[in-house]
Amino acid sequence: MKQVKILDKEFELFIPYEKIRSEVEKMAEQMNKDFEGKNPLFVCILNGSFMFAAEIFKRINLVESEITFVKLASYDGDKTTGNVKHLIGLNEKIDGRTVVVLEDIVDTGITIDHILKQLEGLNPKEVKIATLLLKPDALQKKVQLDYVGLEIPNDFIVGYGLDYNGFGRNLIDIYSVINH
Repeated sequence: MKQVKILDKEFELFIPYEKIRSEVEKMAEQMNKDFEGKNPLFVCILNGSFMFAAEIFKRINLVESEITFVKLASYDGDKTTGNVKHLIGLNEKIDGRTVVVLEDIVDTGITIDHILKQLEGLNPKEVKIATLLLKPDALQKKVQLDYVGLEIPNDFIVGYGLDYNGFGRNLIDIYSVINH
């Protein structure tokens, strides 16, 4: 599909799945090298990161690795609220472990900054951040990102787990809003 309509907005194809898959494969390859022998715990930030986390994790060939899920929210419609709500917590003990946070997109950096502060209070050995997408022009917080798939402009996007009011997550490609 070249264009989709979700609720009251029109979107056009922005990043095809083939490009997404290629970036994910590169990131997973590097992670396999970086985390060999470390028993990493991958932490998927729900809801948006579920597709990215699945793609990454099925390419991780480290036998001793785990994945868990936490749910945070900072969006209302197509705008960030600036407030991060902790919705579902981390059940695993991370004391002394390598933790790899899997995030779909870092735009303002507020959400990732929030989870980093929470994780650091639990005494991990190290925390690494992997994001499929980065909006450098939207950053408000300085955060260290260890794995970045693609840098994109500060446009509103949907697909591949990203949503507009809960819709569009199921699209395999990523679409950018068409401004009329």
